[in-house]
Amino acid sequence: MFGKKHEAHVIVLNDLDDGREAVRRALESASAEEVPGLQRALRILDESASAEDPKIRWTREVLAKAGIDPLEREVHAVREVRKELPGLSLVAAVDMVRALNADAKQRR
Repeated sequence: MFGKKHEAHVIVLNDLDDGREAVRRALESASAEEVPGLQRALRILDESASAEDPKIRWTREVLAKAGIDPLEREVHAVREVRKELPGLSLVAAVDMVRALNADAKQRR
């Protein structure tokens, strides 16, 4: 309204706690045959919870698809992220690319 651009906000929800709790409760009353599968499911949920930040993963995938190295071409990376998600503010796009770069440097 009044000529202002609408800004897209990125919200990532990771609600695995309820799922993990449900599997833990199921384990309490599980039969011997069900226990190994439920334990495996719990391990998978625990690993998913500690996995990479979804915003970083998405940013990495977008830039890989575009063939842009965000460490070498940060400005191009920010532009590509904004192109992929119209309405994303410049500040948010810069934050996402810099978080990706920090993650990449930390993994080295």
